[in-house]
Amino acid sequence: MIKEAYMPKAIVSKTLLNAFQLHNKEFAEKVSKQKGSDKTLARYERLEGKIKVFLKKKYKLNDIALDDVQMALATNFYHHLIMDDIGENTAMKYVNTLKQVIDRAIDEGWIKRNAINGFKCTYVQPDRECLEAHEIQKIYKKKIAIKRLEEVRDVYIFCCFTGYAYETTYNLEPENIFKGVDGQLWITKDRAKTGVEETVPLMPIPLAIIKKYKDHPYCVANNKLLPVNSNYRYNVYLKELADICGIRKELTTHTARHTFATTVTLENDVPLETVGKMLGHKDLRSTQIYARITKRKISNNMKELNKKIFTEKGVFKSAS
Repeated sequence: MIKEAYMPKAIVSKTLLNAFQLHNKEFAEKVSKQKGSDKTLARYERLEGKIKVFLKKKYKLNDIALDDVQMALATNFYHHLIMDDIGENTAMKYVNTLKQVIDRAIDEGWIKRNAINGFKCTYVQPDRECLEAHEIQKIYKKKIAIKRLEEVRDVYIFCCFTGYAYETTYNLEPENIFKGVDGQLWITKDRAKTGVEETVPLMPIPLAIIKKYKDHPYCVANNKLLPVNSNYRYNVYLKELADICGIRKELTTHTARHTFATTVTLENDVPLETVGKMLGHKDLRSTQIYARITKRKISNNMKELNKKIFTEKGVFKSAS
């Protein structure tokens, strides 16, 4: 009996789906404590589902031992995703998350190395579309007779001047308004995606919109700051709004945030660090995505340069 007690137990090989179960279970616990996003958890669960489909289709397997995972699995999985009409960046993000899942298995002592760690995840930087100042004005000043579209317009414009994403705006309450260090009204809310605080001084337009809906029946009944539709309806109504306002660009839940970052702030020389803080970014790399050189920015910079080195008559100010 003593001999049996000291004999090593048979090692049961852990599988890739075991790793997913561990990874996703732990993240679900974070979500329950408001330390993670429901959307991120849903993405992890979608990835697990795609892995199951891939293993069945490519290898005729329901699961695979972690010890049997090789680099080819990552390469083949990426190809599988691309052939399934998933964008290159999204496919890369899925493979990168797969790496993280396997890394968690290493931490648990299930395997010693990550066989797909050498797979290079490269991303093509998308062009983040945003509105120009005259387009913001066109939408803001448009007389709209349809109540639901007027409300959607107001919420969209509010986002253009605060940088808040859809989910954050949807969850705003009157309690999120406070008096800032300058004695003016500010708004603050933890960003749903990252949990990082987004604190923004309120400019006249978003302030006026907040006051407009202070006594709105939906807002009063649900303790909401603004009457925000479901994500699906909001995006559908934005398409209608673009049509009646004569805006050719696609209005989405993202373009308003991009507009705040680029047209409203960076083009008006608000420092990158300040913009990043207001957007709730964890580091400046996320904010730098918005810091593209626009024609408006070039124009403003060159006007300032002209003032410095030329007289009003166009004579070059030579060094004395």
